[in-house]
Amino acid sequence: MTTLTLDPPQGRSTLPFTDARHPQRPLEVNLYRPAAHGPDDEVVFVQHGMLRNGDEYRDFWIEAAEKHNLLIVAPTFGNAHFPQPESYNNGLVVGEDGVVAAQDDWLYAVPGRVLAALRQAGVTRRDKVRLFGHSAGGQFAHRLLATQAETPFSVVFAANSGWYTLPTLERRFPEGLGGLGFGEAELARWLALPMVIFAGDQDIVTGDPSLPSQSEALAQGPMRYARAHFMLDFASKEAARLGLTCNWSLLTVPGIGHDGAAMSRAAAAYWYEGRIPSVEELKPEAMAVA
Repeated sequence: MTTLTLDPPQGRSTLPFTDARHPQRPLEVNLYRPAAHGPDDEVVFVQHGMLRNGDEYRDFWIEAAEKHNLLIVAPTFGNAHFPQPESYNNGLVVGEDGVVAAQDDWLYAVPGRVLAALRQAGVTRRDKVRLFGHSAGGQFAHRLLATQAETPFSVVFAANSGWYTLPTLERRFPEGLGGLGFGEAELARWLALPMVIFAGDQDIVTGDPSLPSQSEALAQGPMRYARAHFMLDFASKEAARLGLTCNWSLLTVPGIGHDGAAMSRAAAAYWYEGRIPSVEELKPEAMAVA
């Protein structure tokens, strides 16, 4: 059985989580719970980047959590048990031997099971929540939507991803959805979802050592911002070619680069205030230093 040590206290907490499909790979869930938050109030899941710093990503959302009464849930896939992109960004879908794992073992199902555990504990009664992922977490978020037949996520922002799984069956995962046993029905389901590619227009560094540099990634563009546009353009053309609907969009955050804190603030303001704040609001620490 999937277990989560609950009930999370008010404020920050870090709780152990054991997923039934991965009992030898324990993870943590970093949470922030405002004093006023009740079971019917909103819940936001946050997926960290390659540093596996779910505690920091949770903290990026604390101001918004207090302002808008949000429970922040950051499942954290630590390096000890989930090393390298294959064990996080790529979801343990394909093993080292090239064999595709059983679908129930793909990590993309884990956040949904975390929510189920929170519901079972009475922490929330929400069956639909929001998901924000940045960098490696943006890769995780969009691949989650691509591979899960049903998810509890009504709104998903995939922010500043290093590269993308393309909506095509003609390229093998993780470049595309080929080799997973999917057909056009699964492709149509993904394209129909209102997924948002969230991109800082200054995420244009080409020499970042954490920027994926394999040939498949480079084919999508020289930097993350270009790759975001490539993803939407590819999806739009592929949907048109197949006669499918594409409900994806690309939302640009002006003046922001590869900055998980600023992108988190931007997503929160867009969701709950209907706006993208200025650079000065999104990066107050930089203004203070200046």
